Order: sequence, then C-alpha cells, then structure tokens
Amino acid sequence: MQFMVMTQRYSDRYSEEEFAAVLPEETETVRKLYADGVLRQIWLRADGPGACFLLEAASLAEAQAAVDTLPLARKEMSEFRIVPLRPYGGFGPR
Repeated sequence: MQFMVMTQRYSDRYSEEEFAAVLPEETETVRKLYADGVLRQIWLRADGPGACFLLEAASLAEAQAAVDTLPLARKEMSEFRIVPLRPYGGFGPR
C-alpha cells in the first residue's frame, strides 16, 4: 500500500539554525528509508518549508512507524500528514 506524506516545518517555533542542526541526520534517515524500499520518491515543497514523499507500507501503522524514525518527527519540529492512497480506476477496463 502507498501513502503520501505531506510535511510542513514549524518555522514559527524553531529557528533556521535549529533546523540546520537536524537536517544532516534527517537526510541520512531519508536515504536509509529509500535504500530499504520504504520511501519511494520525495520532493521539496515549493509553497513553503517542508517536503512531500511517497511511502510503501503494509498499513497506516507501519507508515506511521517509518515517519516516526525521522528526526524532524521525533523532535516534533514538523507536521507530518499521512494520506493513504488507492489505485486510480480510470485506466482500468470499462
């Protein structure tokens, strides 16, 4: 099952310096999730500080567990919204 995760930094609570201190570990965790086949794709948001990524997981609980490994989640420095996805039926047989 796939999940879309939308993140948004709590820029009103934390300084750029505080985020900069966490980002190297965040990047390494993202790389590990990608190497493990959990994180499939990732983009930076153009509308503000944050990211959007696709996760592959067996359940919402498993997706949440993957998100919980991210330093920005553990330190509660960003909001993480997990959206379960289902296949688009418009390309299938009629």
